[in-house]
Amino acid sequence: MSRLTKKYTIKKLSVKLLFLLIISTIPTFAQTTFGYEDFKNLVLKNHPTVKQANLFPRDAEAEIMQAKGAFDPKLTSYFDRKAFKDIDYYNRWDNVLKIPTWSGVDFKVGYERNSGKYLLEEESSQLLVAGLSVPIGQGLIIDARRNTLKQAQLGKNYAEAERQKLINSTVFYAAKSYWDWWFSYQQLQLIREGYDLANKRFIATRERARVGEQATIDSVEAKITLQDREVAVQQAIIDLQNYRLALSNYLWSSNETPLELPEDAAPPIAPIRKVDEITLLALINKAKLQHPEIQKLNVKIDQLQIEERFRKEMLKPVFNANFNFIADGFVNKPIYDNKNSFSIDNHKLGFEFAMPLFLRKERGKLQQVRIKQQSTGLDLNLTRREILNDVYAAYNEVRNYEKQLKIQEDATRNQEILVRAEQRKFDVGESTLFLINSRESKLIEMRTKVESLKSKYEKALANLAYTAGLTELL
Repeated sequence: MSRLTKKYTIKKLSVKLLFLLIISTIPTFAQTTFGYEDFKNLVLKNHPTVKQANLFPRDAEAEIMQAKGAFDPKLTSYFDRKAFKDIDYYNRWDNVLKIPTWSGVDFKVGYERNSGKYLLEEESSQLLVAGLSVPIGQGLIIDARRNTLKQAQLGKNYAEAERQKLINSTVFYAAKSYWDWWFSYQQLQLIREGYDLANKRFIATRERARVGEQATIDSVEAKITLQDREVAVQQAIIDLQNYRLALSNYLWSSNETPLELPEDAAPPIAPIRKVDEITLLALINKAKLQHPEIQKLNVKIDQLQIEERFRKEMLKPVFNANFNFIADGFVNKPIYDNKNSFSIDNHKLGFEFAMPLFLRKERGKLQQVRIKQQSTGLDLNLTRREILNDVYAAYNEVRNYEKQLKIQEDATRNQEILVRAEQRKFDVGESTLFLINSRESKLIEMRTKVESLKSKYEKALANLAYTAGLTELL
């Protein structure tokens, strides 16, 4: 074999060795897969903010219970005694059970026992009382206690909307953290792959330079590329650690103990979810009916309508009628005696009337309520428009990322073709190490951009659901 033939054979073997080193894959390790759905379910189940949001309806129920307390039967007892210089002036003992009703009529059952030397003759008695108080004027249609209870019952819907708003916000920001972590993981894998390729190329180039098959300056260039990618790997590791910590803020156990995402946790490949105009129309319809901000404003409008009815009622004069049957206390007297039992002849009757002459306070309150109604209605119209525009803008962003991702994936495939062609040219000595490194670095950059666009696309989907007032897309 001649020296020229031997030299060509060694060069051919070196090229094959370099090619085999470049196409060798990175060794894989067992990892824990942590998908987005698992993450979201964990957030919805254990995150403190979500648990805090779930307390809102309970607080509203407590508010309703307080308002219902105005309709609770009330038992009162009053005792008053005076004695001076061995003289029993008087003893007054009054017991009343008052039963409010939803209609505004109050029922009363009582027992009076009065005695003493200085009581009026009409006070010295033992009486059983049973009667009612009827609001004929103000309070017949609605009164303060009914107003308070109705508004408290509507407040439960407000609390539910506030709860949903807080949960939506938590899931949205959690989703952003997850997809940031997802991208940082994918980015690290791509940069590590590039580092491994650069390292193997540096080893092969150094060996070829040592046997005189390649210029020494090529090994220096390969070393620079390796060092540059090593720096990129270190930065990607730091980024992944920081995003892992940010993601861990949303990880909690059922007993409210903070959790940390394991270092070996790996996200699965994210399937691209497509949205179209049918999805957009469904989101808009949902937003119009169920968006928390719209629901809250609707509740405020309903509450103000109740308040308006109450303030109109307050313009009426106070006119209450009280009628009470009375009977003797039946002490040492037969119960069947009509003179001692309840009858129409034994009664106490009274009327109460009051009316401010100018009604300035009541008219001012009513005017304030109507101003609030007008202001809330304007706020509702503005909020509806802003929400719909936000949904359209979020949808446009999703579609834009979808188009960018398609273009970028196609460009990356073309870059892969270019790298393979450059590799073949390098194998036959028609290309340089600098050029193939440049092509390869550009490919890593484009692959990273693909993963970045996937992450941005998923965050845009989360933003679309959030602007529509939902936890997740339909």
